[in-house]
Amino acid sequence: MSAVSNPVMTPDKDWWRGAVIYQIYPRSYQDSNGDGIGDLKGITARLSHIAELGADAIWISPFFTSPMKDFGYDVSNYVDVDPMFGSLTDFDGLIAEAHRLGIRVMIDLVMSHSSDQHAWFVESRSSRVNPKADWYVWSDPKPDGSPPNNWLSIFGGSAWQWDPTRMQYYLHNFLTSQPDMNLHNPEVQDALLAATRFWLDRGVDGFRLDTINFYFHDKELRDNPALAPERRNASTAPAVNPYNFQEHIYDKNRPENIAFLKRFRALLDEYPAIAAVGEVGDSQRGLEIVGEYTSGNDKMQMCYAFEFLAPEPLTPEVVRNTQNAFAAAAPEGWACWAFSNHDVVRHVSRWGANVLDREAYAKMLSALLLTQRGSVCIYQGEELGLTEADIAFEDLQDPYGIQFWPEFKGRDGCRTPMVWDDHAVQAGFSTAQKTWLPIPVEHTLRAVNTQFGKPDSILEHYRRFLAFRRQYPAFAKGDITFHEAGEDLLIYTRALGNETLLCAFNMNADEATIALPTGEWIELEGHGFTGAVNDNKVELPAWGAYFARHA
Repeated sequence: MSAVSNPVMTPDKDWWRGAVIYQIYPRSYQDSNGDGIGDLKGITARLSHIAELGADAIWISPFFTSPMKDFGYDVSNYVDVDPMFGSLTDFDGLIAEAHRLGIRVMIDLVMSHSSDQHAWFVESRSSRVNPKADWYVWSDPKPDGSPPNNWLSIFGGSAWQWDPTRMQYYLHNFLTSQPDMNLHNPEVQDALLAATRFWLDRGVDGFRLDTINFYFHDKELRDNPALAPERRNASTAPAVNPYNFQEHIYDKNRPENIAFLKRFRALLDEYPAIAAVGEVGDSQRGLEIVGEYTSGNDKMQMCYAFEFLAPEPLTPEVVRNTQNAFAAAAPEGWACWAFSNHDVVRHVSRWGANVLDREAYAKMLSALLLTQRGSVCIYQGEELGLTEADIAFEDLQDPYGIQFWPEFKGRDGCRTPMVWDDHAVQAGFSTAQKTWLPIPVEHTLRAVNTQFGKPDSILEHYRRFLAFRRQYPAFAKGDITFHEAGEDLLIYTRALGNETLLCAFNMNADEATIALPTGEWIELEGHGFTGAVNDNKVELPAWGAYFARHA
Protein backbone atom coordinates (compact mmCIF):
# COMPACT_ATOMS: atom_id res chain seq x y z
CA MET A 1 0.00 0.00 0.00
CA SER A 2 1.89 3.01 -1.23
CA ALA A 3 1.51 6.46 0.27
CA VAL A 4 -0.25 9.09 -1.78
CA SER A 5 1.37 12.51 -1.92
CA ASN A 6 -0.44 15.67 -2.95
CA PRO A 7 1.48 18.51 -1.33
CA VAL A 8 -0.59 21.30 -2.88
CA MET A 9 -3.18 22.51 -0.34
CA THR A 10 -5.11 25.15 -2.26
CA PRO A 11 -6.56 27.91 -0.03
CA ASP A 12 -10.12 27.25 -1.23
CA LYS A 13 -12.59 28.89 1.19
CA ASP A 14 -15.30 26.65 -0.28
CA TRP A 15 -13.42 23.35 0.14
CA TRP A 16 -15.90 22.07 2.71
CA ARG A 17 -18.92 22.26 0.40
CA GLY A 18 -19.40 18.70 -0.77
CA ALA A 19 -16.27 17.49 1.02
CA VAL A 20 -15.87 13.89 2.20
CA ILE A 21 -14.71 13.95 5.84
CA TYR A 22 -13.29 10.82 7.45
CA GLN A 23 -14.00 10.62 11.18
CA ILE A 24 -11.26 9.22 13.41
CA TYR A 25 -11.96 8.06 16.95
CA PRO A 26 -8.39 8.39 18.26
CA ARG A 27 -8.61 5.75 21.00
CA SER A 28 -9.38 3.16 18.34
CA TYR A 29 -7.49 4.06 15.17
CA GLN A 30 -3.88 3.00 15.73
CA ASP A 31 -1.80 2.41 18.84
CA SER A 32 1.84 3.39 18.33
CA ASN A 33 3.25 2.66 21.80
CA GLY A 34 1.71 -0.68 22.78
CA ASP A 35 -0.58 0.47 25.59
CA GLY A 36 -3.74 -0.80 23.90
CA ILE A 37 -5.08 2.70 23.18
CA GLY A 38 -4.79 4.60 19.90
CA ASP A 39 -2.83 7.85 19.74
CA LEU A 40 -1.79 10.74 17.51
CA LYS A 41 1.39 9.11 16.19
CA GLY A 42 -0.74 6.13 15.25
CA ILE A 43 -3.10 8.35 13.28
CA THR A 44 -0.15 9.96 11.49
CA ALA A 45 1.20 6.54 10.53
CA ARG A 46 -2.13 5.55 8.98
CA LEU A 47 -2.97 8.76 7.10
CA SER A 48 -1.97 7.17 3.80
CA HIS A 49 -4.99 4.86 4.15
CA ILE A 50 -7.27 7.90 4.19
CA ALA A 51 -5.43 9.54 1.29
CA GLU A 52 -5.75 6.35 -0.76
CA LEU A 53 -9.41 6.14 0.13
CA GLY A 54 -9.93 9.57 -1.37
CA ALA A 55 -11.27 11.60 1.56
CA ASP A 56 -10.80 15.37 1.56
CA ALA A 57 -10.43 15.86 5.30
CA ILE A 58 -10.33 14.13 8.65
CA TRP A 59 -12.27 14.94 11.79
CA ILE A 60 -10.52 13.76 14.95
CA SER A 61 -12.64 13.20 18.05
CA PRO A 62 -11.23 14.84 21.22
CA PHE A 63 -7.63 14.17 22.20
CA PHE A 64 -7.33 16.99 24.76
CA THR A 65 -6.28 16.52 28.39
CA SER A 66 -9.12 14.67 30.10
CA PRO A 67 -9.91 12.29 32.98
CA MET A 68 -11.69 10.23 30.29
CA LYS A 69 -14.96 9.79 32.15
CA ASP A 70 -16.60 10.35 28.75
CA PHE A 71 -13.50 9.42 26.75
CA GLY A 72 -12.29 12.88 25.87
CA TYR A 73 -15.62 14.68 25.70
CA ASP A 74 -14.87 15.81 29.26
CA VAL A 75 -12.03 18.28 28.71
CA SER A 76 -9.78 19.39 31.57
CA ASN A 77 -7.39 21.45 29.40
CA TYR A 78 -8.47 22.83 26.04
CA VAL A 79 -4.98 23.73 24.84
CA ASP A 80 -2.99 20.56 25.38
CA VAL A 81 -2.90 16.91 24.31
CA ASP A 82 -3.67 14.21 26.83
CA PRO A 83 -0.48 12.18 27.46
CA MET A 84 -2.49 9.09 26.54
CA PHE A 85 -2.57 10.40 22.96
CA GLY A 86 0.88 12.00 22.82
CA SER A 87 2.02 15.61 22.78
CA LEU A 88 1.55 18.90 20.98
CA THR A 89 4.65 18.03 18.97
CA ASP A 90 2.92 14.83 17.86
CA PHE A 91 -0.11 16.87 16.83
CA ASP A 92 2.07 19.25 14.82
CA GLY A 93 3.56 16.23 13.05
CA LEU A 94 0.09 14.93 12.27
CA ILE A 95 -0.91 18.26 10.74
CA ALA A 96 2.26 18.36 8.62
CA GLU A 97 1.80 14.83 7.28
CA ALA A 98 -1.91 15.32 6.60
CA HIS A 99 -1.21 18.48 4.62
CA ARG A 100 1.59 16.72 2.73
CA LEU A 101 -0.97 14.14 1.66
CA GLY A 102 -3.53 16.79 0.71
CA ILE A 103 -5.80 16.06 3.69
CA ARG A 104 -7.33 18.86 5.75
CA VAL A 105 -7.61 18.42 9.51
CA MET A 106 -10.71 19.22 11.57
CA ILE A 107 -10.78 18.70 15.34
CA ASP A 108 -13.60 18.29 17.83
CA LEU A 109 -14.38 21.25 20.11
CA VAL A 110 -16.47 20.57 23.22
CA MET A 111 -17.57 23.98 24.41
CA SER A 112 -20.92 23.38 26.08
CA HIS A 113 -19.32 21.69 29.08
CA SER A 114 -15.93 20.81 30.54
CA SER A 115 -14.64 18.19 32.93
CA ASP A 116 -15.22 18.82 36.63
CA GLN A 117 -11.43 18.53 36.89
CA HIS A 118 -10.84 21.58 34.68
CA ALA A 119 -9.11 24.35 36.62
CA TRP A 120 -11.97 26.67 35.71
CA PHE A 121 -14.53 24.48 37.46
CA VAL A 122 -12.27 23.71 40.42
CA GLU A 123 -12.08 27.46 41.04
CA SER A 124 -15.76 28.03 40.29
CA ARG A 125 -16.97 25.49 42.83
CA SER A 126 -14.57 26.70 45.56
CA SER A 127 -16.86 29.55 46.65
CA ARG A 128 -19.63 31.83 45.46
CA VAL A 129 -17.35 34.88 45.24
CA ASN A 130 -14.25 33.76 43.31
CA PRO A 131 -13.38 35.28 39.87
CA LYS A 132 -14.86 32.25 38.07
CA ALA A 133 -17.87 31.79 40.32
CA ASP A 134 -20.18 32.56 37.40
CA TRP A 135 -18.31 30.54 34.75
CA TYR A 136 -20.66 27.55 35.19
CA VAL A 137 -24.41 27.27 35.72
CA TRP A 138 -25.13 27.38 39.45
CA SER A 139 -28.46 27.69 41.19
CA ASP A 140 -29.91 27.56 44.68
CA PRO A 141 -32.21 24.65 45.48
CA LYS A 142 -35.93 24.96 45.80
CA PRO A 143 -37.11 25.61 49.40
CA ASP A 144 -37.53 21.85 49.87
CA GLY A 145 -33.93 21.21 48.78
CA SER A 146 -34.83 19.69 45.43
CA PRO A 147 -33.21 20.74 42.12
CA PRO A 148 -34.08 24.12 40.61
CA ASN A 149 -36.24 22.65 37.85
CA ASN A 150 -37.19 19.49 35.96
CA TRP A 151 -34.32 19.42 33.45
CA LEU A 152 -32.94 15.96 32.72
CA SER A 153 -29.50 14.71 31.76
CA ILE A 154 -29.10 12.79 28.51
CA PHE A 155 -27.12 10.24 30.52
CA GLY A 156 -29.99 9.67 32.94
CA GLY A 157 -31.49 11.34 36.00
CA SER A 158 -31.65 15.00 36.90
CA ALA A 159 -29.45 17.47 35.04
CA TRP A 160 -28.57 19.04 38.41
CA GLN A 161 -25.89 17.89 40.85
CA TRP A 162 -25.59 19.13 44.42
CA ASP A 163 -22.29 20.67 45.46
CA PRO A 164 -21.78 20.79 49.25
CA THR A 165 -19.08 23.48 49.14
CA ARG A 166 -21.22 26.11 47.44
CA MET A 167 -24.47 24.66 48.82
CA GLN A 168 -25.86 24.96 45.32
CA TYR A 169 -26.68 22.80 42.33
CA TYR A 170 -24.72 22.90 39.09
CA LEU A 171 -26.09 22.01 35.67
CA HIS A 172 -24.82 19.02 33.70
CA ASN A 173 -26.63 18.02 30.53
CA PHE A 174 -24.43 14.93 30.31
CA LEU A 175 -22.44 13.16 33.07
CA THR A 176 -22.29 14.68 36.55
CA SER A 177 -18.55 15.05 35.89
CA GLN A 178 -19.34 17.29 32.87
CA PRO A 179 -20.61 20.60 34.29
CA ASP A 180 -22.17 22.98 31.78
CA MET A 181 -20.38 26.26 31.19
CA ASN A 182 -22.24 29.54 31.46
CA LEU A 183 -21.88 31.11 28.02
CA HIS A 184 -24.09 34.00 29.14
CA ASN A 185 -20.84 35.20 30.74
CA PRO A 186 -18.72 37.05 28.11
CA GLU A 187 -15.53 35.96 29.89
CA VAL A 188 -16.42 32.32 29.24
CA GLN A 189 -16.99 33.05 25.56
CA ASP A 190 -13.64 34.86 25.39
CA ALA A 191 -11.84 31.92 27.00
CA LEU A 192 -13.39 29.41 24.61
CA LEU A 193 -12.56 31.57 21.60
CA ALA A 194 -8.98 31.89 22.84
CA ALA A 195 -8.73 28.10 22.94
CA THR A 196 -10.13 27.99 19.39
CA ARG A 197 -7.49 30.46 18.25
CA PHE A 198 -4.77 28.29 19.83
CA TRP A 199 -5.62 25.42 17.46
CA LEU A 200 -6.08 27.70 14.46
CA ASP A 201 -2.58 29.01 15.05
CA ARG A 202 -1.32 25.40 15.05
CA GLY A 203 -2.69 24.91 11.55
CA VAL A 204 -6.03 23.14 11.84
CA ASP A 205 -8.39 23.56 8.89
CA GLY A 206 -11.64 23.48 10.82
CA PHE A 207 -13.71 22.19 13.68
CA ARG A 208 -16.55 19.88 14.51
CA LEU A 209 -18.55 21.53 17.30
CA ASP A 210 -19.96 19.04 19.77
CA THR A 211 -23.53 19.57 21.03
CA ILE A 212 -23.68 23.02 19.46
CA ASN A 213 -27.30 23.66 20.46
CA PHE A 214 -26.52 23.10 24.17
CA TYR A 215 -24.32 26.18 24.58
CA PHE A 216 -26.96 28.36 26.28
CA HIS A 217 -29.63 27.72 28.87
CA ASP A 218 -32.67 29.73 29.88
CA LYS A 219 -31.56 32.35 32.40
CA GLU A 220 -34.85 32.01 34.28
CA LEU A 221 -34.39 28.23 34.58
CA ARG A 222 -37.98 27.55 33.56
CA ASP A 223 -39.26 23.96 33.55
CA ASN A 224 -39.38 22.16 30.22
CA PRO A 225 -42.93 21.20 29.20
CA ALA A 226 -43.90 17.57 28.78
CA LEU A 227 -43.75 16.14 25.26
CA ALA A 228 -46.79 14.23 24.02
CA PRO A 229 -46.03 10.51 23.59
CA GLU A 230 -46.92 10.60 19.90
CA ARG A 231 -44.21 13.22 19.28
CA ARG A 232 -41.43 11.27 20.94
CA ASN A 233 -38.69 9.56 18.95
CA ALA A 234 -35.34 7.93 19.64
CA SER A 235 -33.21 9.90 17.17
CA THR A 236 -31.01 11.59 19.79
CA ALA A 237 -31.54 9.45 22.90
CA PRO A 238 -32.60 5.80 23.25
CA ALA A 239 -36.30 5.13 23.69
CA VAL A 240 -35.74 3.89 27.27
CA ASN A 241 -34.40 7.30 28.31
CA PRO A 242 -36.93 9.65 29.99
CA TYR A 243 -35.03 12.53 28.36
CA ASN A 244 -37.39 11.89 25.45
CA PHE A 245 -40.40 12.77 27.61
CA GLN A 246 -39.66 16.53 27.59
CA GLU A 247 -39.75 19.27 25.00
CA HIS A 248 -36.30 20.79 25.35
CA ILE A 249 -36.98 24.47 24.87
CA TYR A 250 -35.33 25.87 28.00
CA ASP A 251 -32.28 23.67 28.68
CA LYS A 252 -30.96 24.04 25.09
CA ASN A 253 -31.84 25.53 21.67
CA ARG A 254 -31.78 29.05 23.08
CA PRO A 255 -31.83 32.10 20.77
CA GLU A 256 -28.81 33.65 22.49
CA ASN A 257 -26.65 31.07 20.72
CA ILE A 258 -26.93 32.91 17.40
CA ALA A 259 -24.82 35.86 18.59
CA PHE A 260 -22.09 33.58 19.92
CA LEU A 261 -21.94 31.58 16.69
CA LYS A 262 -21.43 34.85 14.85
CA ARG A 263 -18.50 35.64 17.15
CA PHE A 264 -17.09 32.20 16.51
CA ARG A 265 -17.43 32.55 12.73
CA ALA A 266 -15.79 35.99 12.81
CA LEU A 267 -12.76 34.38 14.45
CA LEU A 268 -12.63 31.64 11.80
CA ASP A 269 -12.81 34.25 9.04
CA GLU A 270 -9.56 35.80 10.28
CA TYR A 271 -7.83 32.70 8.86
CA PRO A 272 -7.87 31.40 5.28
CA ALA A 273 -10.13 28.50 4.29
CA ILE A 274 -11.40 27.45 7.74
CA ALA A 275 -14.71 25.60 8.10
CA ALA A 276 -16.84 24.33 10.96
CA VAL A 277 -19.62 21.77 11.20
CA GLY A 278 -21.98 21.84 14.16
CA GLU A 279 -23.68 18.85 15.77
CA VAL A 280 -27.33 19.65 16.38
CA GLY A 281 -28.91 17.14 18.72
CA ASP A 282 -32.65 17.63 18.94
CA SER A 283 -35.40 15.14 18.24
CA GLN A 284 -38.13 17.63 17.34
CA ARG A 285 -36.52 20.78 15.87
CA GLY A 286 -33.19 19.47 14.57
CA LEU A 287 -33.47 20.60 10.95
CA GLU A 288 -35.07 23.89 11.93
CA ILE A 289 -32.11 24.65 14.20
CA VAL A 290 -29.69 23.62 11.45
CA GLY A 291 -31.39 26.19 9.25
CA GLU A 292 -30.93 28.91 11.88
CA TYR A 293 -27.28 28.08 12.47
CA THR A 294 -26.25 27.91 8.78
CA SER A 295 -28.17 30.90 7.42
CA GLY A 296 -26.63 34.19 6.35
CA ASN A 297 -23.05 33.00 5.78
CA ASP A 298 -22.09 34.42 9.18
CA LYS A 299 -22.43 31.41 11.51
CA MET A 300 -21.73 27.75 10.77
CA GLN A 301 -20.70 26.70 7.28
CA MET A 302 -22.60 23.45 7.83
CA CYS A 303 -24.39 21.43 10.48
CA TYR A 304 -25.70 17.94 10.83
CA ALA A 305 -28.80 16.70 12.56
CA PHE A 306 -29.69 13.11 13.44
CA GLU A 307 -32.18 12.15 10.72
CA PHE A 308 -29.74 9.74 9.03
CA LEU A 309 -28.32 8.57 12.37
CA ALA A 310 -31.69 7.47 13.70
CA PRO A 311 -32.58 3.81 14.35
CA GLU A 312 -35.56 3.83 11.96
CA PRO A 313 -34.83 1.96 8.68
CA LEU A 314 -33.57 4.03 5.77
CA THR A 315 -36.17 4.05 3.01
CA PRO A 316 -36.65 6.11 -0.16
CA GLU A 317 -39.33 8.07 1.67
CA VAL A 318 -36.97 8.89 4.56
CA VAL A 319 -34.30 10.13 2.13
CA ARG A 320 -36.76 12.28 0.17
CA ASN A 321 -38.47 13.67 3.27
CA THR A 322 -35.17 14.48 4.99
CA GLN A 323 -33.70 16.35 2.01
CA ASN A 324 -36.96 18.18 1.32
CA ALA A 325 -37.34 19.10 5.00
CA PHE A 326 -33.77 20.37 5.08
CA ALA A 327 -34.35 22.47 1.95
CA ALA A 328 -37.47 23.98 3.54
CA ALA A 329 -35.87 24.60 6.96
CA ALA A 330 -32.45 25.74 5.70
CA PRO A 331 -32.79 27.21 2.19
CA GLU A 332 -29.45 29.02 2.65
CA GLY A 333 -27.84 26.22 4.62
CA TRP A 334 -25.58 23.30 3.90
CA ALA A 335 -25.87 19.89 5.52
CA CYS A 336 -23.22 17.39 6.50
CA TRP A 337 -24.65 13.88 6.36
CA ALA A 338 -23.46 10.69 8.05
CA PHE A 339 -24.93 7.22 8.42
CA SER A 340 -22.58 6.21 11.26
CA ASN A 341 -20.41 7.86 13.91
CA HIS A 342 -18.97 7.21 17.37
CA ASP A 343 -22.35 7.62 19.10
CA VAL A 344 -24.70 5.32 17.15
CA VAL A 345 -24.96 1.66 16.13
CA ARG A 346 -23.04 1.11 12.88
CA HIS A 347 -25.51 1.52 10.03
CA VAL A 348 -24.90 -1.87 8.40
CA SER A 349 -26.21 -3.41 11.64
CA ARG A 350 -28.70 -0.67 12.53
CA TRP A 351 -30.61 -0.92 9.27
CA GLY A 352 -29.44 -4.22 7.81
CA ALA A 353 -29.95 -6.71 10.63
CA ASN A 354 -32.20 -8.83 8.40
CA VAL A 355 -30.36 -8.26 5.11
CA LEU A 356 -28.80 -11.43 3.72
CA ASP A 357 -26.39 -9.79 1.26
CA ARG A 358 -24.64 -7.33 3.57
CA GLU A 359 -21.90 -6.65 1.00
CA ALA A 360 -24.29 -5.42 -1.69
CA TYR A 361 -26.34 -3.55 0.92
CA ALA A 362 -23.29 -1.72 2.30
CA LYS A 363 -22.14 -0.73 -1.20
CA MET A 364 -25.57 0.63 -2.12
CA LEU A 365 -25.77 2.65 1.09
CA SER A 366 -22.33 4.15 0.53
CA ALA A 367 -23.24 5.27 -2.99
CA LEU A 368 -26.49 6.73 -1.66
CA LEU A 369 -24.67 8.68 1.05
CA LEU A 370 -21.94 9.90 -1.29
CA THR A 371 -24.43 11.30 -3.82
CA GLN A 372 -26.62 13.22 -1.37
CA ARG A 373 -26.73 17.01 -1.51
CA GLY A 374 -24.41 18.07 1.28
CA SER A 375 -21.04 17.17 2.66
CA VAL A 376 -20.40 13.66 3.93
CA CYS A 377 -18.81 12.08 6.99
CA ILE A 378 -17.45 8.53 6.80
CA TYR A 379 -16.79 6.87 10.14
CA GLN A 380 -13.65 4.77 10.51
CA GLY A 381 -14.30 1.13 9.60
CA GLU A 382 -17.36 2.01 7.57
CA GLU A 383 -15.22 1.56 4.46
CA LEU A 384 -14.62 -2.05 5.55
CA GLY A 385 -18.30 -2.81 6.09
CA LEU A 386 -17.80 -3.28 9.83
CA THR A 387 -20.84 -4.31 11.81
CA GLU A 388 -21.73 -3.30 15.37
CA ALA A 389 -19.60 -5.27 17.83
CA ASP A 390 -21.37 -7.21 20.56
CA ILE A 391 -19.58 -6.18 23.75
CA ALA A 392 -20.09 -8.19 26.94
CA PHE A 393 -21.26 -6.22 29.96
CA GLU A 394 -17.99 -6.88 31.81
CA ASP A 395 -16.05 -5.31 28.91
CA LEU A 396 -18.20 -2.18 28.67
CA GLN A 397 -16.45 1.17 29.06
CA ASP A 398 -19.22 3.59 28.08
CA PRO A 399 -21.08 5.02 31.13
CA TYR A 400 -24.13 5.59 28.94
CA GLY A 401 -24.41 1.88 28.18
CA ILE A 402 -23.71 0.85 31.76
CA GLN A 403 -26.54 3.14 32.91
CA PHE A 404 -29.19 1.81 30.53
CA TRP A 405 -28.04 -1.82 30.05
CA PRO A 406 -29.41 -4.12 28.67
CA GLU A 407 -32.15 -2.25 26.81
CA PHE A 408 -29.47 0.15 25.51
CA LYS A 409 -25.96 -1.25 25.29
CA GLY A 410 -24.21 2.08 24.85
CA ARG A 411 -21.71 3.22 22.26
CA ASP A 412 -18.83 0.79 22.71
CA GLY A 413 -20.05 -1.48 19.92
CA CYS A 414 -19.17 1.15 17.31
CA ARG A 415 -15.94 2.24 19.00
CA THR A 416 -13.89 -0.96 18.87
CA PRO A 417 -10.38 -0.71 17.38
CA MET A 418 -9.76 -0.42 13.66
CA VAL A 419 -8.63 -3.63 11.97
CA TRP A 420 -5.61 -3.44 9.67
CA ASP A 421 -4.06 -6.89 9.30
CA ASP A 422 -5.82 -10.20 9.96
CA HIS A 423 -2.45 -11.96 10.54
CA ALA A 424 -1.07 -9.46 13.06
CA VAL A 425 -1.48 -9.25 16.82
CA GLN A 426 -4.69 -7.35 17.66
CA ALA A 427 -5.41 -7.09 13.92
CA GLY A 428 -2.52 -4.65 13.52
CA PHE A 429 -4.06 -2.06 15.83
CA SER A 430 -1.77 -2.66 18.80
CA THR A 431 0.95 -4.93 20.16
CA ALA A 432 -0.69 -4.87 23.60
CA GLN A 433 -1.93 -8.07 25.16
CA LYS A 434 -5.26 -6.38 25.80
CA THR A 435 -6.81 -3.44 23.96
CA TRP A 436 -9.09 -0.89 25.62
CA LEU A 437 -12.06 -2.55 23.91
CA PRO A 438 -11.93 -6.09 22.52
CA ILE A 439 -11.60 -6.64 18.77
CA PRO A 440 -14.29 -9.00 17.43
CA VAL A 441 -13.17 -11.94 15.29
CA GLU A 442 -15.69 -10.96 12.61
CA HIS A 443 -13.99 -7.56 12.35
CA THR A 444 -10.52 -9.10 12.02
CA LEU A 445 -11.79 -11.08 9.03
CA ARG A 446 -12.62 -7.75 7.35
CA ALA A 447 -9.23 -6.12 8.01
CA VAL A 448 -7.80 -3.68 5.49
CA ASN A 449 -5.25 -6.19 4.15
CA THR A 450 -7.99 -8.74 3.39
CA GLN A 451 -9.84 -6.24 1.17
CA PHE A 452 -7.11 -4.09 -0.34
CA GLY A 453 -6.73 -4.70 -4.08
CA LYS A 454 -9.74 -7.02 -4.31
CA PRO A 455 -12.18 -5.38 -6.78
CA ASP A 456 -15.31 -6.85 -5.19
CA SER A 457 -14.44 -5.79 -1.63
CA ILE A 458 -16.25 -2.98 0.18
CA LEU A 459 -12.95 -1.13 0.69
CA GLU A 460 -12.18 -1.11 -3.03
CA HIS A 461 -15.78 -0.09 -3.71
CA TYR A 462 -15.34 2.98 -1.48
CA ARG A 463 -12.07 3.89 -3.16
CA ARG A 464 -13.57 3.39 -6.62
CA PHE A 465 -16.75 5.31 -5.88
CA LEU A 466 -14.93 8.25 -4.30
CA ALA A 467 -12.73 8.50 -7.40
CA PHE A 468 -15.86 8.33 -9.58
CA ARG A 469 -17.54 11.04 -7.47
CA ARG A 470 -14.60 13.41 -7.88
CA GLN A 471 -15.03 13.41 -11.68
CA TYR A 472 -18.41 15.16 -11.49
CA PRO A 473 -18.70 18.47 -9.59
CA ALA A 474 -22.50 18.16 -9.45
CA PHE A 475 -22.16 15.31 -6.94
CA ALA A 476 -20.30 17.60 -4.53
CA LYS A 477 -22.04 20.93 -5.01
CA GLY A 478 -25.13 20.44 -7.17
CA ASP A 479 -28.81 20.84 -6.36
CA ILE A 480 -30.98 17.76 -5.81
CA THR A 481 -34.36 16.97 -7.38
CA PHE A 482 -36.37 13.83 -6.64
CA HIS A 483 -38.33 11.97 -9.32
CA GLU A 484 -41.24 9.57 -9.16
CA ALA A 485 -40.29 5.94 -8.55
CA GLY A 486 -41.95 2.78 -7.30
CA GLU A 487 -41.90 1.45 -3.77
CA ASP A 488 -38.38 0.75 -2.46
CA LEU A 489 -36.98 2.67 -5.43
CA LEU A 490 -35.27 6.04 -5.28
CA ILE A 491 -34.43 8.37 -8.19
CA TYR A 492 -32.93 11.85 -8.00
CA THR A 493 -30.86 14.15 -10.14
CA ARG A 494 -27.95 16.33 -9.09
CA ALA A 495 -27.49 19.45 -11.22
CA LEU A 496 -24.74 22.07 -11.37
CA GLY A 497 -24.44 24.45 -14.31
CA ASN A 498 -24.83 22.41 -17.50
CA GLU A 499 -24.20 19.09 -15.74
CA THR A 500 -27.19 16.97 -14.68
CA LEU A 501 -26.52 13.57 -13.15
CA LEU A 502 -29.05 10.81 -12.54
CA CYS A 503 -28.89 8.53 -9.49
CA ALA A 504 -31.21 5.52 -9.23
CA PHE A 505 -31.28 3.03 -6.35
CA ASN A 506 -33.03 -0.26 -5.72
CA MET A 507 -33.39 -0.30 -1.94
CA ASN A 508 -34.80 -3.81 -1.91
CA ALA A 509 -33.62 -7.42 -1.68
CA ASP A 510 -35.37 -8.28 -4.97
CA GLU A 511 -34.52 -7.30 -8.53
CA ALA A 512 -36.39 -4.24 -9.81
CA THR A 513 -37.01 -2.28 -12.98
CA ILE A 514 -36.81 1.50 -12.74
CA ALA A 515 -38.28 3.81 -15.38
CA LEU A 516 -35.85 6.67 -16.01
CA PRO A 517 -37.09 10.27 -16.13
CA THR A 518 -37.89 11.73 -19.54
CA GLY A 519 -34.84 12.66 -21.55
CA GLU A 520 -31.75 11.15 -23.09
CA TRP A 521 -29.41 9.64 -20.52
CA ILE A 522 -25.85 8.46 -21.07
CA GLU A 523 -24.74 5.78 -18.64
CA LEU A 524 -21.74 6.66 -16.48
CA GLU A 525 -18.95 4.19 -15.86
CA GLY A 526 -16.35 3.63 -13.20
CA HIS A 527 -18.64 3.35 -10.18
CA GLY A 528 -18.78 -0.46 -9.97
CA PHE A 529 -22.53 -0.97 -10.24
CA THR A 530 -24.22 -2.80 -13.12
CA GLY A 531 -27.65 -2.34 -14.67
CA ALA A 532 -29.22 -3.32 -17.97
CA VAL A 533 -30.99 -0.46 -19.81
CA ASN A 534 -33.81 -1.17 -22.22
CA ASP A 535 -36.46 1.23 -23.56
CA ASN A 536 -35.55 3.95 -21.04
CA LYS A 537 -35.85 1.49 -18.19
CA VAL A 538 -33.03 0.06 -16.12
CA GLU A 539 -33.08 -3.39 -14.55
CA LEU A 540 -31.27 -3.38 -11.23
CA PRO A 541 -30.23 -6.30 -9.03
CA ALA A 542 -31.02 -6.37 -5.34
CA TRP A 543 -29.43 -3.33 -3.63
CA GLY A 544 -28.35 -2.07 -7.05
CA ALA A 545 -27.65 1.43 -8.34
CA TYR A 546 -27.43 3.18 -11.70
CA PHE A 547 -25.79 6.47 -12.67
CA ALA A 548 -26.09 8.50 -15.86
CA ARG A 549 -25.71 12.02 -17.16
CA HIS A 550 -28.15 14.00 -19.24
CA ALA A 551 -27.10 14.19 -22.90
